[in-house]
Amino acid sequence: MNKKISAIIAGAMTAVLLIPAMSIAYAEAVPYLGNVGPEGQTGSYTLEEALKLSQARVAKAAENKGLGSGTPYFAVDGIFGALGISTGVFGSIAFALFAKGRKGKYAAQGRG
Repeated sequence: MNKKISAIIAGAMTAVLLIPAMSIAYAEAVPYLGNVGPEGQTGSYTLEEALKLSQARVAKAAENKGLGSGTPYFAVDGIFGALGISTGVFGSIAFALFAKGRKGKYAAQGRG
């Protein structure tokens, strides 16, 4: 296969993978853009509404300083819990692959 055809195939594969990702990113951003109707009225979750909600959250956090950020670090559904679970899963997979690799058909003889 020549370079021109392989470049075309690579470009097509990139487009096939990139277009859905970009459409998902746009769909995630749409609620924050605000909706403007034909008469100029705004729709749901406009910039002003987001600003009011953010200011209310900051005020609530300032009132209750003892509560912290609300992020449960050591809970199973928190940061360190998820880190521990993912480390266990991926570490087990890596250990199994390393152990299998030492005893394989193509392992160097006399080295382990």
